[in-house]
Amino acid sequence: MKDDALLTLLREVKSGVVSIEDARTALEGVSLTEEQYTSAVDHGVFNKPKPGTVVRATISPSAESGLMVLFFVWGLFWTTYWAFTLSYGLLNDWDQQQLAFHLGMVLMTLIMMGIIYLRFVLPDLVVVKHRRNKFIPPKDTNSWKRYES
Repeated sequence: MKDDALLTLLREVKSGVVSIEDARTALEGVSLTEEQYTSAVDHGVFNKPKPGTVVRATISPSAESGLMVLFFVWGLFWTTYWAFTLSYGLLNDWDQQQLAFHLGMVLMTLIMMGIIYLRFVLPDLVVVKHRRNKFIPPKDTNSWKRYES
């Protein structure tokens, strides 16, 4: 499905390799037969996913780079360094201001690692179907349901 001709054409139009007019002329005589439509429906293309399922997710390509690995090794090193110096200072009765600095550095390093993880490692696109709204406005008659006992 990733190498579908239509998806390839759409990606080329998006990147600017193919103009919109050329794409329209390429798709002029295309039609969908009833068998193709039925097979697509049976395959699950038009079926609605269950609530809470991930419909599409792509991992960011920068997540596999050596720079990310180097950054996280760097972050783990400094987190353990500041955490061990914090615990050493707690055992040796260091000043409260210095202990607060070490705790702040531990948290700052973890926050930086979290931001980089969220920005560059997590999937670029995650689409999740949610449940209906818990509050239905009175003018939205399409969402009303009739309950009979």
